[in-house]
Amino acid sequence: MKLNVNGKSHEVDVEDDMPLLWVLRDELGITDVKYGCGIAQCGACTVHVDGVAVRSCQLAAGDVDGNVTTIEGLGSPSALHAVQEAWIEHQVAQCGYCQSGQIMQAASFLDLNGEPNDEQIDQAMSGNLCRCGTYPRIRAAIKTAATKLQGA
Repeated sequence: MKLNVNGKSHEVDVEDDMPLLWVLRDELGITDVKYGCGIAQCGACTVHVDGVAVRSCQLAAGDVDGNVTTIEGLGSPSALHAVQEAWIEHQVAQCGYCQSGQIMQAASFLDLNGEPNDEQIDQAMSGNLCRCGTYPRIRAAIKTAATKLQGA
């Protein structure tokens, strides 16, 4: 099976029903995608397929039809994505385990809604859990990233 991940083509010899999460982590060594719950409820494993946020723990590798992006491929080689910059600016991360999934969800959301209000942010991010409880910082960072993206 061929997969395009973070702009690179990879050929992997796995069963079609193997979750994308395990292909990324175990076959390709991309460990920025985290295992959280395994049932698509926590968001730690969120990646983009053609820009759309998906839970890689429940997406079979054989069902991937498009380019996969993990947080490693979100920005450019010379610059962080606006969401990543805002995360640093607002010191969102505490333990950091959920952050790659949170950032990927936020980036996909901002592609669809460039001027979100608090309720829209809370709704869009409701499936991404943070055990440290940094939700107010997450919301603030998303607002800052929205402003940065509007100015870009």
